[in-house]
Amino acid sequence: MDVKIYQPAKNAMQSGIGNTKKWVLEFEPVAAVKPEELMGWVGGGNTRNQLRMKFATKEDAIRFAERKGLGYQVIEPHKRRVRPKNYADNFAFNRVG
Repeated sequence: MDVKIYQPAKNAMQSGIGNTKKWVLEFEPVAAVKPEELMGWVGGGNTRNQLRMKFATKEDAIRFAERKGLGYQVIEPHKRRVRPKNYADNFAFNRVG
């Protein structure tokens, strides 16, 4: 497997689903990262780890991976459950929780 294709989850600091609509194609790391001797920064010789490509649909990302001859793994997103709440439920007599 060379790449993974997924939809990113929403950031913990955001309440909406703003940057979660696009699909991301990301290369898997080939070698482990190691600290540099002089400065101590963590790095590696492979720059493909820094590459993230965004696509509008999952099919576009799969088509790109197949065209370039890359092995891929598709990670399906979890469905978000929205539980509707009313403000009045905060003051209900039989409140649970």
